[in-house]
Amino acid sequence: MATWNELETDAPDIAAAGRQMLYQFGVGLAFLATLRKDGAPRLHPVCPTIVDGRLYALIGPSPKRGDLKRDGRYALHTFPPVDVDDEFLVMGRAEFIDDKTIEEKVRNDCVSRGMTSTGDDLPFEFRIESVMHAKYPGGHGTWPPKYSIWKSS
Repeated sequence: MATWNELETDAPDIAAAGRQMLYQFGVGLAFLATLRKDGAPRLHPVCPTIVDGRLYALIGPSPKRGDLKRDGRYALHTFPPVDVDDEFLVMGRAEFIDDKTIEEKVRNDCVSRGMTSTGDDLPFEFRIESVMHAKYPGGHGTWPPKYSIWKSS
């Protein structure tokens, strides 16, 4: 598993596209897929952010937080841009971070970008196994996209 910084070092173009899509609305926005106890997928919007070269999200008391603590496997897919169907997908394992300094940095970054926090949300780092960027040639409905794939070594 890799950090965001390792993705930027190994695949700077993919990382730049992902960062742009992640923050396209100011605050980081993406859909987080986790696995329920019965193995079924669960999907929720979250506000991920990149702090000190690592990908994090604050997760409130919810079923998805339980999913991540029990089984850290995840898929994180950014919201689509307004004018084109481009996609950015990150997959790997998330880990709860029990460090008040990191929690404060992540919370401050998220809040400075426009996210609200109830204070009971906890930081998870999203370690990266693979990334996919799909670049569509025109507006909505154009096909096929150009895929770029990166896998951690």
